[in-house]
Amino acid sequence: MEILKQPATMKLPPHMFAGDVWADVIHRGEEPSRARANLVRFAPGARTAWHSHGLGQTLHVVSGVALVGTRDGVIIEAHPGDTIGCPPGEEHWHGATPDRFMEHLALWEGDDVDWLEHVTDEQYGGPRTSTRAAN
Repeated sequence: MEILKQPATMKLPPHMFAGDVWADVIHRGEEPSRARANLVRFAPGARTAWHSHGLGQTLHVVSGVALVGTRDGVIIEAHPGDTIGCPPGEEHWHGATPDRFMEHLALWEGDDVDWLEHVTDEQYGGPRTSTRAAN
């Protein structure tokens, strides 16, 4: 057993993210492992560009409210403790609401990520489906 050294927090690049987004690498498996885990922090209104993962991606919301959108226009509003699964090859985006910071754990395998164009303000501002029942 060993305590794994953690690299410094990194600001994520603007060609993949709109707004200010930072990540802490929690785990980057070495061959034969392909496991990846990052804690990702989004400033209000920040979001990923459209992208897909060859083996899928799992997002677990830690704080704030996450928005997770797909090409069919569905936007899920996920809350702390919620886990969202994005299947292999599904084009999606995720980010913070306009008024709050958001943190999620991002889990995926390998480096097979296809980064696409940025999410438009219209796509980002579309109708949402909440994981919480109306009060």
